[in-house]
Amino acid sequence: MLGRVRFCSWTLSLTCFALSSLTWCEAAAPRLSTVTPRGAQRGTEVELLFQGERFEDAQQIVIYQPGMEVTSLEVVNDKQVKAKVKIAENCTLGTKHFRVRTASGLSDLQSFRVGSLPVVAEVEPNNEFATPQAIGMNVTIDGRITNEDVDYYVVEAKKGDRITAEIEAIRLGDSFFDAYIAILNEARFELSTSDDAALVYQDGIASIVAPEDGKYIVQIRETSYGNGNFYRCHIGHFPRPRAIVPAGGKAGSTVAVKYLGDVAGEIAQDLVIPAEASGEIFAHAQDALGLDPCGIPFRISDLDNVIEQEPNNDPATASAAQAPAAYNGVIGESGDVDFFKFTATKGQVLDIRVYARQIRSELDSVMYVHNLLGGNIAGNDDTGGPDSYIRFNPPADGEYLVSVRDHLGRGGHAFHYRIEAVPVAPRLEASINEFDRYVETRLVVPQGGRLPILIATTRRDFGGPIEYLGENLPAGVTIESATLAADQAVAQVLIAAAADAPLGAALSKLTGKLVDPNQPNTVVIGNTRQDVTMVRGQNNRDFFVEVPPALGLAVSQKAPFSVQIVEPKVPLVQSGVLQLKVVATRDEGFTAPIKVDLLLNPPGVNSSREVSIPEGQTEASITINSAGNAQVNDHKIAIRAKATVGNGPVESGSAFGTLKVAEPYVKLKFQQAAIEQNADSAMVVEVEVVKPFEGDAQVTLMGLPNKVTAPAMTINKETKELIFPLKAEADAPPGMNKNIFCTVVITENGEPITHNIGSGVLRVDKPLPPKADAPVVAQAPVPMPEQKPAEAPKKPLSRLEQLRLEQKQKLEALQNGGAETKTDSQ
Repeated sequence: MLGRVRFCSWTLSLTCFALSSLTWCEAAAPRLSTVTPRGAQRGTEVELLFQGERFEDAQQIVIYQPGMEVTSLEVVNDKQVKAKVKIAENCTLGTKHFRVRTASGLSDLQSFRVGSLPVVAEVEPNNEFATPQAIGMNVTIDGRITNEDVDYYVVEAKKGDRITAEIEAIRLGDSFFDAYIAILNEARFELSTSDDAALVYQDGIASIVAPEDGKYIVQIRETSYGNGNFYRCHIGHFPRPRAIVPAGGKAGSTVAVKYLGDVAGEIAQDLVIPAEASGEIFAHAQDALGLDPCGIPFRISDLDNVIEQEPNNDPATASAAQAPAAYNGVIGESGDVDFFKFTATKGQVLDIRVYARQIRSELDSVMYVHNLLGGNIAGNDDTGGPDSYIRFNPPADGEYLVSVRDHLGRGGHAFHYRIEAVPVAPRLEASINEFDRYVETRLVVPQGGRLPILIATTRRDFGGPIEYLGENLPAGVTIESATLAADQAVAQVLIAAAADAPLGAALSKLTGKLVDPNQPNTVVIGNTRQDVTMVRGQNNRDFFVEVPPALGLAVSQKAPFSVQIVEPKVPLVQSGVLQLKVVATRDEGFTAPIKVDLLLNPPGVNSSREVSIPEGQTEASITINSAGNAQVNDHKIAIRAKATVGNGPVESGSAFGTLKVAEPYVKLKFQQAAIEQNADSAMVVEVEVVKPFEGDAQVTLMGLPNKVTAPAMTINKETKELIFPLKAEADAPPGMNKNIFCTVVITENGEPITHNIGSGVLRVDKPLPPKADAPVVAQAPVPMPEQKPAEAPKKPLSRLEQLRLEQKQKLEALQNGGAETKTDSQ
């Protein structure tokens, strides 16, 4: 299963402790490996140990969600930081996100779980069934599985008691820990087991109703007895349903819901949704015995809910509905199909989308839109994700049906769904790109410097230019955004900090907005997210991904270097080459190499990614190439720079510069040419000057085969034709050479404009061998003719002219040979 978690919180918090800062040579970007313990009970204060690297200048714990407060912070050493954290009584349950901010950077993202139950630590040895660790009910175990390890816990229960054991392993985001959990009786018979439950990703839930008084043993291990990691296991009498109907509601409302799949039966409750809620929250069932510790995903939307009314498994009994609306239900048994009937108008295009796997249901949906007789109009299994989606354009006014079933015909309490039918509306999706594969981008801007980032932008059902703006930025920080053209999908954004910006962090937003004067009434806004891969599977595939509710943006101490673009005075022409000069300013004593590359290549342009300003030097050039169809325009460009400072990497960037891409100044047309080994020939090139230029341009014939040469030539704005003399050596390889081109260098404003133009063809032939029966005639020595100055090469014959000449020569030879034979016979 591919885990993707979307956490949307409606309040953001930061906890800050100001500690002494260090100079640039003492530290660099921190790395956070683990936070222990991996969770705690709300309403308590807990001491957390943050372990990683480069923590000697730690100043702040950045907490993304509300309800947690750091009361003390201690830097133990460069690899450890201790913090006491107070968790509010009303802190929402579930995953929280941490980073450590140092004077020189911001760490990786790590998660932490807040629960409702008191925490009990695992006590070894507990790896034998006969000697399990005794625990009370309604607790959370904080433990760890090592290689081939098995942990056992024992609880006592009365007949009829509900016993639930739910493990958090993958959801902790530490590693690929595929946990297995089971509840056994004293005779070692398994009463309930769980490996992978869809509701909890790769984690498991085991639940029973105790069949008799006695002791029950909970077993925890890695599914194949391999190496595990940290885990939290909730064990108690609390309810643990597997589904909720309806699976969504309006912010600020109270929704009557049913929780399905608990071993003790269905639970009906009113769910109060906070007015500030958006995106997705978690709904927690509660009864007299406790509170569901982890909850079920619940969507927030403005749609009215329609609940299926059984029976509705055929067109005749379809549940009455309307559109737009959200249709909610459960595929309750194998072979079940649910139908809903709605009215639609011709031209009213609807997006009809199933939410099942996205809300952690067991359902692998298949959805159809039908006419009233049940005939299929459109159908889908999975489009753009694991769930079904149909864009429905009604062919006529009238009533229609939508049906949903499981792909394999399965069903049960955990097969709940929500179908949202909404009018098509424009939507903007944006996410921060990774620069280095498998490496999370850290949003850290140095004082007086810039942080260049790329934002992948997807326009849904609209077009036009996009501009990015910043919200809740750290003090002294501003956003510089190059407007994203309508035909482009990756935006360049520079985050700049003033020289006197205070060190610190904020939970910020980068918002994309449509800025098209031709669409004044169309408002499209989208927030930028940062997907953080917590766990990778085989072949480094994203397996468990979390999306924090905001962007953690930090200001770090001044970097010991900065970079600037020296803007070219000439354009980069299509099919051309340009050397972009980058200049660095170094602080005294800083001499390390600085890697530089273009933040984003303009359309049709490529640039070298392996350029560094050498140690102790201040300049380097980036080679930029353009394709023949490179977009002609004035493009904004910026430089991303990275260097090792002290004991780790530090990044910075340049201001925006302009790269002008233009059409070629000249066009060339090559005539096909041929040459024999150990001979001379010529290649003719027709010249068309598109943009007049001053002076001479250097022209070099490129792509010639080995052992064939041609001298460089010059042209000017009046030149119409070039004739390149060709010389082939005796061992020049014969064959057809189709990659002949010219490099044309025009100088303008003291800088070169380099063109690579053409697609000429040169054939290298072997000379014809002499005739085998030709008589050998002794000849007197012929005196050498008087040497004359070499003449300029003549224009070569075309292929047709060559064939005509060869035919004429053959006829003359036949005529001469025939006359001689006749004379001999006489």
